[in-house]
Amino acid sequence: MKTKIKEYRAKNNLTQLELADKVGVRRETIVFLEQGKYNPSLKLAYDVAKVLKTSIDELFIFE
Repeated sequence: MKTKIKEYRAKNNLTQLELADKVGVRRETIVFLEQGKYNPSLKLAYDVAKVLKTSIDELFIFE
């Protein structure tokens, strides 16, 4: 799975730590999400998309 989390995070001027705090996970989780090494739960995907002001479909690319 690929993601656009890093791109959207930059647009919203958020660090990995700030995004992690807003969605209630550790910074390492955001790192793994950005690298495509971790498949998020539906709730986490929703929370990340909400904070980044976009849709799950726009943020995550399922191959």
